[in-house]
Amino acid sequence: MMRNVAILIAASLALMSCARVADVGKRPDFSETAGTYEHRAMSVIPLPETLTTERPTETASLWSKDRQSLLGDRRAGQMGDIMTVVIEINDKAEISNSTARSRSSGEDMAVSNLMGLDTRFSKKFLEGASLDPAVDLSSSSSSEGDGSVKRKEKLTLRVAATVVEVLQNGVLKIQGSQEVRVNFELRELLVTGYVRPEDITRQNEITYDKIAGARISYGGRGQITDVQQPRYGQQVADIILPF
Repeated sequence: MMRNVAILIAASLALMSCARVADVGKRPDFSETAGTYEHRAMSVIPLPETLTTERPTETASLWSKDRQSLLGDRRAGQMGDIMTVVIEINDKAEISNSTARSRSSGEDMAVSNLMGLDTRFSKKFLEGASLDPAVDLSSSSSSEGDGSVKRKEKLTLRVAATVVEVLQNGVLKIQGSQEVRVNFELRELLVTGYVRPEDITRQNEITYDKIAGARISYGGRGQITDVQQPRYGQQVADIILPF
């Protein structure tokens, strides 16, 4: 049984190694945009429920509510619209706990001279035995604990997101991605979540703290990321070995 497991693990490692060898000397490829959720949202143009004919005088006014007018609302609000997500995370947390406890107790009882009782005790048992002290007890206990947590995170990014769905209550579901390739390293940023139309600023921007169910991922793949990760054999050994 163990032999079959070892053969299976060796074969899996060999296949993964062959797959990585095929990527030697190649730059990481970009993700396909065609067919993604954002691409479908921007490609599908919903038909209007009613057809209305606008008069020329309605489009000529500067106070028109149309998006192309001078004072029109250009904020994202429909499926396929684009907005800017501003990510400025500067969090710092520091927790420190310390506890200490100490206790000591002692009991001492002596019978040095009580109607010759100490002399009789000495003669009956051992020469030189004494009842001073007759009972001597002492105890002590102590415990000490110390713990601390300290972390600091800072991230400043801006990414364009697409409205992929409009819920029945008017909340917008957004999804955005961004990929930047420098030499042999590809950095990717993913943002998803739900926003209220009234939280979008006049600049068509929204901050990350106003996104419900926000999922923000910033990472990458390439030669630098590959070097920072442990080898497949080491990862398998960390899972199998119990020590």
